[in-house]
Amino acid sequence: MSTPSTPAASRSGHPGLASSPFLAAVRGEPVDHTPVWFMRQAGRSLPEYRKVREGVGMLESCMDPDLVVEITLQPVRRYGVDAAIFFSDIVLPLKAVGVDLDIKPGVGPVVAEPVRTLADVERIPDLTPEHVGFITQAVQGLVGELGGTPLIGFAGAPFTVASYLVEGGPSKEHARTKAMMFGAPDVWDALMRKIAGIAATYLEVQVAAGASAVQLFDSWAGALTPADYTEHVMPHSAGVLARAGALGVPRIHFGVGTANLLTLMGEAGADVVGVDWRTPLDRAIPLVPGKAVQGNLDPTLVFAPTEVMTARAAQVIEAGRAAPGHVFNLGHGVLPSTDPDQLARLTDFVHAYPVG
Repeated sequence: MSTPSTPAASRSGHPGLASSPFLAAVRGEPVDHTPVWFMRQAGRSLPEYRKVREGVGMLESCMDPDLVVEITLQPVRRYGVDAAIFFSDIVLPLKAVGVDLDIKPGVGPVVAEPVRTLADVERIPDLTPEHVGFITQAVQGLVGELGGTPLIGFAGAPFTVASYLVEGGPSKEHARTKAMMFGAPDVWDALMRKIAGIAATYLEVQVAAGASAVQLFDSWAGALTPADYTEHVMPHSAGVLARAGALGVPRIHFGVGTANLLTLMGEAGADVVGVDWRTPLDRAIPLVPGKAVQGNLDPTLVFAPTEVMTARAAQVIEAGRAAPGHVFNLGHGVLPSTDPDQLARLTDFVHAYPVG
């Protein structure tokens, strides 16, 4: 696939993106208000989401372009956030190339035949744009509907996706994953290269269709030591981010429980480092010099009284001033039982908070 060299704002054909506070912040440019969006802003916390998903499986909904457009737009309409995040799932590209998996309610991704050997890896096809034509259609539809609101494309990082493939589903210990990483490095390297190629192509498809930025989710990277991350994971994530960087769009890199990995995650090629709620921004920012940051209000604070939530949000915004750019977000995804009205109050508070 060709890699356009022009900035995403001009490629989209929508002049409104040139003044996007989100795109300005991730590039370290001045903003008139702190931009805000929320991971999992489209999802179970919204009654309109639950209504359109009735009787429709998760992966099935991710492969329906009309449904993807509607679900992605819902929080933009409701909250007026500064960016939309493409509605999908990190295992969708695997499903698209033929891996036998499903997302089971209350469990998560479940793989029918976990990867154990080099032959298992070799049976996984490489992703091509033709595998995900529905993604191109959905992104193009979204860009037309979003106007001046940028769309963030995303992919799962190699380690996190590999963990699902090796474990056969979600895991707290990642024991089988680490056993392969330490005990069968040839299989591990082949698997990580395979997933990195799939993730990079998936991001290229989204950007080619009009996404203005990308985020690489490494949800389980916090299970690693810095040394193991550096040796076994970072080169593969860096490869994905390098291919995304060739597209001329900002790259966000986010992981959970990654206080000890933030510097490395920034060095892997991110323009923006997402920080989960466990690490205060005033501690995180010196660890990622020259990088914009994203985050990082504790997602449970939306259940607190409004004045408590906004006071803590103000602390996050103030701390974020020390970075070249700051995008306000939660420190992880919106929890399913979140009151949408409270999230609307939080969005309004962030937008109204003085930038200087």
